[in-house]
Amino acid sequence: MIYVALFILISTLIIGVPVPVSFMASSAWLIFFGGADGTGYQATQLLPYGFSQMNSVSLIAIAMFILAGSIMERGKIAEKMIDMVDVFVGHIRGGLGIVGIISCAVFGSICGAACATLSCIGAIMFPRFKAGGYPMGHACALMANASLLGLLIPPNATLIIFAWISGISVLSCFLSTIGPGIVTVIILSFLNMYMLRNNKEVFVSQKRSGKERFDMFMKRGRLAIPALFMPIMVLGGIYGGIMTTTEASALSVFYCIPIGLWVYKGLNWRTLFSIVVESAITTGVIMIMLYSVSMLSRLYILEDLPGKVLYLFYSISTNKYIILFMINVFLVLMGMLMDDISVVVLTTPILMPIIMEIGISPVHYAAIVGVNTAVGCITPPCAPVLYLSGRVGGASINEIMKPALTFMIFGWIPVLLVTTYVPKVVLFLPHLILNVPW
Repeated sequence: MIYVALFILISTLIIGVPVPVSFMASSAWLIFFGGADGTGYQATQLLPYGFSQMNSVSLIAIAMFILAGSIMERGKIAEKMIDMVDVFVGHIRGGLGIVGIISCAVFGSICGAACATLSCIGAIMFPRFKAGGYPMGHACALMANASLLGLLIPPNATLIIFAWISGISVLSCFLSTIGPGIVTVIILSFLNMYMLRNNKEVFVSQKRSGKERFDMFMKRGRLAIPALFMPIMVLGGIYGGIMTTTEASALSVFYCIPIGLWVYKGLNWRTLFSIVVESAITTGVIMIMLYSVSMLSRLYILEDLPGKVLYLFYSISTNKYIILFMINVFLVLMGMLMDDISVVVLTTPILMPIIMEIGISPVHYAAIVGVNTAVGCITPPCAPVLYLSGRVGGASINEIMKPALTFMIFGWIPVLLVTTYVPKVVLFLPHLILNVPW
């Protein structure tokens, strides 16, 4: 019956049924027809289990980071950060693209969501790209790929959910993706410059002397201090052990409200109210999905789905590196069909026992999941971030696809391989700060 349940889940997702409803439909089949004898399971046992799983303080951080990201997006907080980054690389051919990449990394370290990062940074950068002579297909592809840094540079909701499901430290998950995130910034920056090296239409700003650059840095830096203090405060508080992730997420909300209202004046009280309502709706959808998947994952474990998947992998190869390759392929395929949070909540209960069986660190696997979910967000047919970038930047998918594939093949695939097969890149910071074993 487990195979019928999987068929129901995948088919409903493909035809566009909402994710929580798809999870519930698969759960309902197993409740009525699951078990060794086909008589099903007691719903009275599963419903309290779902509520007990949701009774976690760490889930509050998801709501807070979603709200903080929305406030930053509309509060003009990111614009000052972009102006300051431009001082250092604006005079390089392709430098404006590097400004966009670094700005996505910085903004992603606060909001933790790819679409929010793209909406905010893209709205600021796309007019600059157009004025700078960038092909808009290239610009949209670049921003789509760079916005995924919001899923790697912590904190982010995906890893909070992963830590909640797998029962490991949220902080260790956050630290695991910093290395891959830095590698991604470097690779995307060099790829951007290489792809634009012969494009004479790209505007390059006049080189400035060291004194001029310093004066500009000081002028723009003063304006950017309130915005830049936020990631320092949030990340410093978490990594310094001063605050928990939940406390830092709440502090980020209370900090960015007055900054958006009275410092940068991008907010007003009416806009703030609408942001709270929209964030509450988004959070509610995520919580319903988490509740439904907590019951579904319990049913999958009762049906021994992880054991069946492990047996399938072992029938192909017992080499853990080949199994890791198959897991990566599986995660990318799932990412092509659904959003990043859905991939995490669905696959983690299935794959985590397999990861433990083949001797891979759960913290290492957290980074693998982070990179894979990022790749899935720009991989057709789903590719929500890629399509959103085209809408925000005003480019057709035909213009975007070629440069996007270049960034994916020569950017994200190497990052995924490094993350998977060079664990020290992932585990260096967790080992250094939390003494996580290699």
